[in-house]
Amino acid sequence: MSTITTRDGTEIYYKDWGSGQPIVFSHGWPLDADMWEYQMNFLAEKGYRVIAYDRRGFGRSGQPWDGYNYDTFADDLSELIEKLDLKDAVLVGFSMGGGDVARYIGRHGVKRLSKAVLLGAVTPIFIKTEDHPEGVDKSVFDGIKAGIRADRPQFLSDFGSVFYGTNRPGSKVSPGILTQTLNIALLASLKGTLDCVTAFSETDFRDDMKKFSIPTLVIHGDDDQVVPLAATGKLAAAMVPGSQLKVYAGAPHALCFTHKDQLNEDLLSFLKS
Repeated sequence: MSTITTRDGTEIYYKDWGSGQPIVFSHGWPLDADMWEYQMNFLAEKGYRVIAYDRRGFGRSGQPWDGYNYDTFADDLSELIEKLDLKDAVLVGFSMGGGDVARYIGRHGVKRLSKAVLLGAVTPIFIKTEDHPEGVDKSVFDGIKAGIRADRPQFLSDFGSVFYGTNRPGSKVSPGILTQTLNIALLASLKGTLDCVTAFSETDFRDDMKKFSIPTLVIHGDDDQVVPLAATGKLAAAMVPGSQLKVYAGAPHALCFTHKDQLNEDLLSFLKS
């Protein structure tokens, strides 16, 4: 397997396909790089180098006890980019992975980047606060953590219905994709799964968003039951001058699968622009 070892000794697994301009994908919670297979295969066939990694604690990466915070995630991503000597790279972050993109730019700048993409991302801030009343109440995240502690496999299995929108009339998501998603999720460490709920819900990326000085594409479903559009995507796009906001009608959170053809074409168009 292809891995790098970070400064604190954590192994980070990555897959690296194709050649050309590098596109780096950061996955959502509690998944790993495999969630990107449709985007990676499509873009590699179109002449791009596609790289996706498993966040520490998830997938095939190491499972340390500590380090489940966005400063560390951004530094892990930076080490991957530096060790692969990537230039003119495009960062693509889904859900909590959008926070990786934002904090990377906030901490490490854009010298190795050309563009950024935020898909159903938790940026600029997810949780409800006094100055962010649109956010999601803390009790929701407390409930997620309680469900994981009580019965992680069943909680994550049930979570698939809102993730993919199978609780909506007319959903065409197969049992197979739900099984694959659960299998991926259960590879993660319990500690990392729990700690990342705190990280993605409570981290404030508003100062990081001010440092976006590259073309940025924001894509979000208007039926996202996990990361509501009004509390995140619309605000993120408004914070980045010149950014593009694409709202997918009827799309759930898991638009990387449910709307993969539309997403792939939009990504390709943005890369070529």
